[in-house]
Amino acid sequence: MEGKKKPKMVMFMILLSFLVLGVSAWTGEIHGRVVCDVCGDSSLGPEDHVLEGAEVAVLCITKSGEVLNYQAFTDAKGIYAVAETMPESDRWDACLARPISSFHEHCTQLGEGSLGVKFSYSHPSGYSHTVRTFVYRPVSVPTYCI
Repeated sequence: MEGKKKPKMVMFMILLSFLVLGVSAWTGEIHGRVVCDVCGDSSLGPEDHVLEGAEVAVLCITKSGEVLNYQAFTDAKGIYAVAETMPESDRWDACLARPISSFHEHCTQLGEGSLGVKFSYSHPSGYSHTVRTFVYRPVSVPTYCI
């Protein structure tokens, strides 16, 4: 019986050594929101709404120089998110988030200042970065806005 416990103990010690000496993992997240500014007045009001299914691209360069390209779509609350777990030495250094398209038939024109956002990613593992809201506007403003 004593002989069977020893191999389990050796395996446990090997596993423990691997975990202690292994590469530390890093996790990050980038998220934001996409809305329709129905009246095109650059302020969110009761007539405005979130855009479900809007496409956003997030491009990040890592500390080791690798370029990573992510694609995300907004959910029913107009929120998109990308997340990654990687070795600490390869973590994100700088990123660019930009809207790609709105599939809402009445709100397809990008609003001013919504072309993209560059930012440094200096958060420790387990934290997230919130990108400012991207705004689309209708091609023609509804008459109730005028």
